[in-house]
Parts: sequence; C-alpha cells; structure tokens
Amino acid sequence: MDYARLVDDLAVTAREAGEAILTIVRRGFDVEAKSDSSPVTEADRAAELVILAALARLAPGVPVIAEEEVAAGRIPAHGGTFFLVDPLDGTKEFVRGGDDYTVNIALVENRETRLGVVFAPATGRLHGGLVGEGAWLDEGAGRRPIRTRPLQQPAVAVASKSHFTQATADYLAQSVGLGGSHVSIGSSLKFCIVAEGSADIYPRLAPTSEWDTAAGHAVLLAAGGRVDGPEGGPLLYGKPTFLNRGFVATSGWEPPAIAPFLEPFSGGGDLPQGV
Repeated sequence: MDYARLVDDLAVTAREAGEAILTIVRRGFDVEAKSDSSPVTEADRAAELVILAALARLAPGVPVIAEEEVAAGRIPAHGGTFFLVDPLDGTKEFVRGGDDYTVNIALVENRETRLGVVFAPATGRLHGGLVGEGAWLDEGAGRRPIRTRPLQQPAVAVASKSHFTQATADYLAQSVGLGGSHVSIGSSLKFCIVAEGSADIYPRLAPTSEWDTAAGHAVLLAAGGRVDGPEGGPLLYGKPTFLNRGFVATSGWEPPAIAPFLEPFSGGGDLPQGV
C-alpha cells in the first residue's frame, strides 16, 4: 500500500465529506436521537456515504468500521487492517452551531493507528499524519509540517468541553501540577492542538469509541506525540465493541497511568458519546 498517496487521497475525501456537511448546514437540518440519546443528523449520514464510496474505490477489500454503519448494526468482518471513520465528530457542538467538529478517517494496522486525517469543515483546517513520516496542517494555503513541543512549565492541558470532571482535574494536578486550568474544545481537534505544539497533555478518563480517536491519534503520533491506554503503553485498536476505556495523550513524554482515576464503567450497553 502506498501510504503517502493514501493520506493525500483521504485528505481529498475528508474535504468532500466536509462539503457535504456544509451543504446541509446551509439548507438546514433536523436532529434525531440515537439509542444512547446522542444526537445524529442528516449531515452525519451524508458525510459517511461520501467516505464509504471513496474508500471502496481507494482501498477495495479493506473493511471500514464507520460510526453510523455500526449504529445500524452493519459491522464488516475484519482482520488486522481496517479503516475507522467518524464522519462528524463533535455532533453536539455541530448542533449548537459551533465550529469545532471534524471529519475523521484513519487506517489501523496490527491494532495500531497507521495514518489519519482530521478535517474541520467550518474552519477549513485539515490535519494529516503518517506515523514515522510526519504530520502537517493545511489551512488553505498549502501544507506546513507540525511538531509537538517539549513539556512546558507551566503545562497547558486541553480537555473535552462536555467531559471535564473532577477526576480529570485531579489527574492533571498529579501529572503536571496543573491546578484546573485547561483549554476546552470539542472533537478530535484536541489531539491536533497537542500535535501542533500548542498544548502538552490531553487526558480522557471516560469511554470513547475507537472512531473518535484513531485519526487524531495518528496525527499526534506522526507529530512526535504519544497516546497511552489506561495502564500505560500504547492505546490499541480492534477492541471488543470498538471501545476505548480511557487514554492520555501527550506531546511525547510518558505520563502517569490514568487507571486509578477512571470513571466507573460496566463495559456493556451503548457505545459512548464522542470525545
């Protein structure tokens, strides 16, 4: 597989999916509720159809695990290589009229994210990364390389708008001595902020789905960062129900394990609601 060319092709695909989303924004849309009470819109489905059609052409035979397909009960058989797709990450922010939602497409190989693109349709910012080869940002005037920074003092944390808890604050206080100050933003853009060298750490102490994280994870790894699972060690993919129990992303330094701070979760029921 020509990974560099695939990243280029996925960048084009993400932009096309983003245009499908913006077309629906201009026209107006209704909001529905999925079985887990999380919102879904016509834009989610339209963007996913664009991506599925493109992946069938670009990488025929490679299984695609996509959020709305999974919600509909359509999960293809897959081995160690598959795509993870979140056609509209940050639907809550999207519904509210915010601009921090993204299109996420990633390739997983041997349980590890290999490459990915993250596109923010409302701002036109496109991040891409190929692990081992580097990451970049395109804001409309061409690509420029991005790279993580050494841990700063005081450190800067980035965290979810809707999932910042006391446990997260306690973990940040222990890991980097941060007393509650953090930057809040929705969707997988949190990985990208660390990848750009604008923040040092992004902890997530509640469950997420793998399609929420794989693309941003790839961008961060390609930029020199790391993403650890609950007990330490790399966050891996292809888990049962495609569920991440929790993780912590940094600019490349090894953080304390988050396991003691994780929110209780039975591991059953519906999938979690985004990052």
